[in-house]
Amino acid sequence: MNEIKEIADFVKRQLADDQTGHDFSHIKRVVRLSEKLSDMIPSSNQMIVLAAAYLHDVIDDKLVKDTNKQKNLVIDKLSELDFSSEYINQIMNIIEHMSYSQNLTNRYQLDINGQIVQDADRLDAIGAIGIARAFYFGGHFGDNMYDPDQLPRTNMDKKEYRKHTTVINHFYEKLFKLPDLMNTKAARKLAAPRKKYMENFVNEFKNEWQ
Repeated sequence: MNEIKEIADFVKRQLADDQTGHDFSHIKRVVRLSEKLSDMIPSSNQMIVLAAAYLHDVIDDKLVKDTNKQKNLVIDKLSELDFSSEYINQIMNIIEHMSYSQNLTNRYQLDINGQIVQDADRLDAIGAIGIARAFYFGGHFGDNMYDPDQLPRTNMDKKEYRKHTTVINHFYEKLFKLPDLMNTKAARKLAAPRKKYMENFVNEFKNEWQ
């Protein structure tokens, strides 16, 4: 798939300076997981899955200032690679609606291709890698690791969610919830041991903190 290689090169350039845990290494892990899940689901379209997996963070509003500009950039790139308008619309629909923050108040129903990419992205947010990325992200923005007096937030909308919290609170506010939000059976199976690993880590962290 020459088009996918072109998209990969494009994304690598776009995220070259990332220091939040959403770098190209993260992208490659999400792509590998997406491909693995797609192979298990014959009804999926792997071209759309892989394109969306590569592109999913390029328009993320927590990473870029001008999301409309980035969206147009992505559309132009896909058009340049001769993707049909139908494929472009499907890819854009996935990357515009798959994030956790976009689904806090109303869960958006993605098609099977979007469900696969969403699951893959969420799998990379949990487990050992998820722990490392959580602290890396929090450190980048100057968040405290932990404050026993600061309780995790509940019932957040996107605006509230975007306000920074402690890294440990992020496990309760998002990461521990992700396994139950997986769309596919295969992703739920992969998520279970990763959640357990995080729970053990947080328990040990709090024990040592005391």
